Amino acid sequence: MNNRLESRKMRSWYAAALALSIGMMAPGLAMAQNVIRSVTGSQQANGEVIRVELSQPLASAPTGFVVQAPPRVAIDLPGVTNGLGTSSVEVNQGNVRSVNVANSGDRTRLVVSLKQATSYKTEIQGKTLLILLDSQASAGAAQDAVHFATNQNSEQLALRDIDFRRGPDGAGRVVVGLANTQVGVDLRQQGQNLVVEFLHSTLPESLRRKLDVSDFGTPVQGISAVQNGDRVRLLIEPRGAWEHSAYQTDTQFVLEVRPVRMDPNKLVQGPGFQGEKLSLNFQNIEVRALLQVIADFTNFNVVTSDTVTGSVTLRLKDVPWDHALDIILQAKGLGMRKSGNVLWIAPKEELAAKEQVDLEAKKKITELEPVRTQSYQLNYTKAEEIAKALTGQGSAAGAGSAASGSGANATRILSPRGSVLAEARTNQLFVSDIASKLEEVTTMISKIDIPVRQVLIEARIVEADDKFGRALGIKLGATDLRGVNGGVPGYSVGGSNYVTVGGNYNQVGYQTNQQGTDTAYSNSQFVSLPANTSAISTASAATMALSLFSASANRFLNLELSALEAEGKGKIVSSPRVITTDQGKAEVEQGVEIPYQIASSSGATAVSFKKASLRLEVTPQITPEGNVILALEVNKDSRGDNTTAGPAINTKHVKTQVLVENGGTVVIGGIFTQEERDEVNKVPLLGDIPYLGVLFRDTVRYNNKTELLMFITPKIITDRSAAR
Repeated sequence: MNNRLESRKMRSWYAAALALSIGMMAPGLAMAQNVIRSVTGSQQANGEVIRVELSQPLASAPTGFVVQAPPRVAIDLPGVTNGLGTSSVEVNQGNVRSVNVANSGDRTRLVVSLKQATSYKTEIQGKTLLILLDSQASAGAAQDAVHFATNQNSEQLALRDIDFRRGPDGAGRVVVGLANTQVGVDLRQQGQNLVVEFLHSTLPESLRRKLDVSDFGTPVQGISAVQNGDRVRLLIEPRGAWEHSAYQTDTQFVLEVRPVRMDPNKLVQGPGFQGEKLSLNFQNIEVRALLQVIADFTNFNVVTSDTVTGSVTLRLKDVPWDHALDIILQAKGLGMRKSGNVLWIAPKEELAAKEQVDLEAKKKITELEPVRTQSYQLNYTKAEEIAKALTGQGSAAGAGSAASGSGANATRILSPRGSVLAEARTNQLFVSDIASKLEEVTTMISKIDIPVRQVLIEARIVEADDKFGRALGIKLGATDLRGVNGGVPGYSVGGSNYVTVGGNYNQVGYQTNQQGTDTAYSNSQFVSLPANTSAISTASAATMALSLFSASANRFLNLELSALEAEGKGKIVSSPRVITTDQGKAEVEQGVEIPYQIASSSGATAVSFKKASLRLEVTPQITPEGNVILALEVNKDSRGDNTTAGPAINTKHVKTQVLVENGGTVVIGGIFTQEERDEVNKVPLLGDIPYLGVLFRDTVRYNNKTELLMFITPKIITDRSAAR
């Protein structure tokens, strides 16, 4: 004890003297503004090397000291500041863990964290300070590695392949193809990672990479392969609880990392039984004495019941102590209860009987414990609903009524002596019960009587259309008035026979004076195929007429052209929105009710109505992650054509359920329609004549596009003012 105190005093004196000497030199060194640029670590054959790059060379080798526990090497750099931007540099190579950089006044201290204590020396090479660590520590650290296989190759050989596979039990398998069966392998655990080194080997450029295997669902997250001197270093990064094993078949080396399952009933948490291993070899030893042996080994306090008797013979070698205890208990029909670091061991029947007695005692105490009354002021929940939950009744207790235990069922929360009074006018709850039940009621109300979160749901219904159409028609007719004016109509076909041409039978009769003074002008048309615009527009087609007649005006040839080209684009945006509580149904609607008459069986008529409206019905549910599940029904109806049974309704309807992030927008539905049509009406044969055929036909062409999209955006309202 005195030696330790003297050692601490010597260290304090040394530190004070060192600080004083540095303080005396500080004014001269502060002018240099020397800065640490970088700190790196590497391994060499004679140990580890820490390289400290400075902005200026050091005037002399720095001083430092070694700490044995924990193993550290401290180097003081007077007149030097930290320019790394960080106070810690992770190295994790050989015996070196990390390098910490600490500023204190006008000096900087480098603290090298080691795995094992070692000696050191420093060298200055220009602007670089080298900290050389002794190789003895590296050799000691290497003893922790498992020499899986000894190297027997005289030359460096290249690895063939590095692959990763997933086992059927969720294990990650790192498969390495070796050059031959004589490659040496070292395996060790470094922190939370596994390091495999292949001795006297080389790594091809195609295999020098880092593999991200986190998507395989195994404990292994990543694999890195690098060339380290004459070795190939493989770093495996597992996560969670895991265990590993390695084996080699011919030239294939396999490292398997398996997940382990945590059992909450085990004394020691971990994969299976993880107590310290022990070996037991007894013949007919008493169970009580054997339990005492395990208690002495584990430093647990063991209480053994007087009913524990008998002896047991067992031989266990390198078995975890908790596994050995479990074997003994199962063999003798014993049970165990654990409280802190005390183990109570007794026959299972005795433990069950003791627990039953304890429960019966608690029940009697409950029956005799005095009842007291406590009031609760509810803010967000109705008192009747809480009363219904506490008593387990089929209907909520009314205002001013008491719910006793007579009507309770299996879901009752209050004790048989408890009762509840719900007062609707002030929304208060009065509960009479024992103290322990009142604590349960208080805890339940504190979790139930909370404000319900609200959600703002906004829908956008976009209807867009793009229409284009073209119609072309013609009217062609001729009139011969020579017969009406006293001449001979028509054309001679031989002898005294003539032929005349008209648009129809009436026109021919009129031209040959068969109908008196009837002009029958409209019947003079041979072809009447005007532009048909009903399919593309409500506008009338533009027309242009041409007439060819003789000098005496007795014969006429009439021509009328009609044409229309229509183009239209439109967009209708409807945006209903509504606010509701979490898991509360909401509905918003706007539209018209169209009246129409219906006839009854008696012959009388009555007026009925059809709805054509914009309607949004939604039920939101906020998930624990902050997303929103929406049960949606959206209608966008409009009045259609009139029928004999009443007006038709054009319906656009979506009903779905979606998961949307808070404030996100999703397309819940859409309809796209495109209608293309070409129509030709013509006179047979004549309409097919090239070029002249246009005088005997009309054409209609149109292309209509319609698109409907429905968007939904939920927003969780956290600020009450946002809902106003």
